[in-house]
Amino acid sequence: MLLRRITYHFNDTEGRYGSPKITILLQREGHQVSERTIGKYMRELGLRSCVAKQFRVNTTDSKHDLPIAPNLLNQQFSTAKPNQTWVTDITYIPCREGRMYLASVLDLCTREIVGWRLSDRMTTDLVLGALDNAYHAKRPKKGLIHHSDRGSQYASADYRKRLVKYRMKASMSRKGNCYDNACIESFHSLLKKEFVYCTKFKTKKQAYDEIYQYIEFFYNRKRIHSTLGYVSPVQFAARFKRKVA
Repeated sequence: MLLRRITYHFNDTEGRYGSPKITILLQREGHQVSERTIGKYMRELGLRSCVAKQFRVNTTDSKHDLPIAPNLLNQQFSTAKPNQTWVTDITYIPCREGRMYLASVLDLCTREIVGWRLSDRMTTDLVLGALDNAYHAKRPKKGLIHHSDRGSQYASADYRKRLVKYRMKASMSRKGNCYDNACIESFHSLLKKEFVYCTKFKTKKQAYDEIYQYIEFFYNRKRIHSTLGYVSPVQFAARFKRKVA
């Protein structure tokens, strides 16, 4: 019975969970098992999480004369409530029909992807689309800190005007310091290692449809996070709604 439950959770997450997370799920079902035991059983079953090695494509064009915002975030990655600090970045998505780029906006409190946009061009419209989606979905109050790298898309006049319209405070990483935007880079790394590099996108439509499924249904609503007490971002965010009610 335990082997069946291990196999179920492994297949239910499309092979993305290893022994640590499967152990948590089994313990919640009432099984008194250790991670070491589950790891042993998974090896016997031939189950191994589908995590692929990552390669990097530079998506930051910081060689420009556009205004640079101060680093308001300063690596303070913990926030007390949702919609106080958002971090954003662009990443490359390989596709046989042509390269694509994903812009994502992440809430530092809940780790939820509150907005995203996929396009075949790394333009200001790409990041504006992700920001617009996030704003219309969450309607944050005045003063939200919006943190990004120094890319020309985020430093552009159109993007700065949109932040003013939404009453957000612009914040940017220090030059050449990837740790200043570590949380959103961590999400993109996770997306690549447990999904994108394990999948071959033949068409751009397939890439959009499957990334939509991963972000909206798996990552936001289902994937448990150790930093959130092993619940999903949507489940964690729901706790704040109950407090307000």
